[in-house]
Amino acid sequence: MSRTFSLVDSLALSDLQTFLGRAGRIEDGSVRLIAGSGVLAVYVAVFYPVGLHDDTPTVLGLRTFALTETEPFDVVVPVRSLLDRLAKLKADVVNPESPVQVGVPIEVNTVVWASVSPPKGGWYPLAPISSELLSGVSARGVEEIKSVVPPDTGEQLVHRVRAEVWSRPIEGTEHIPAGAAFAAFTLGFLGAAENIKVFETGPWTRLTASRGHILVRRKAWTLQV
Repeated sequence: MSRTFSLVDSLALSDLQTFLGRAGRIEDGSVRLIAGSGVLAVYVAVFYPVGLHDDTPTVLGLRTFALTETEPFDVVVPVRSLLDRLAKLKADVVNPESPVQVGVPIEVNTVVWASVSPPKGGWYPLAPISSELLSGVSARGVEEIKSVVPPDTGEQLVHRVRAEVWSRPIEGTEHIPAGAAFAAFTLGFLGAAENIKVFETGPWTRLTASRGHILVRRKAWTLQV
């Protein structure tokens, strides 16, 4: 039996399509969908370690969407497959205010980052951080990578440079890597003059903006005592 979920209207459909489109330009891989209690949680990966000696933090983007009805599920599916389905549904919209039922693509079972789940509770607040600071960190990181990595550079070197730049802690907020700023900016979470709430529990840090959440899981050796 194929799974489906029902978004409240075509505006939510367009919102999900935009979010996944942004995510697909960063990491054209998979998306994790968790449905339950009338909410669809949509997780995408921006950064994650690719080997035992890779110290890149896991950085995830999260958006939630209200559902009219659905059976609970937790699946990982290809981003492009889901985007294709959303595009077809959007083209067939007749009443923008009517619920939109979306079929879930065939699952993917080999996505390592999707097996790491942030906790649902136990978060405690830290000092907020400005959206302007995060935007600046993201822009400077992008420019640094462009200046260091010449055209036609091998994939391994590119990954190493990116890992070094985006793993650095943001000055004054050592618990937040620069990659979190890049994720928040690229996924469209940073509004103008917005204070981004920051929460922490164990190895996890969460940045919460009005447009979405960034979740960071740090390596054990980077945890502060």
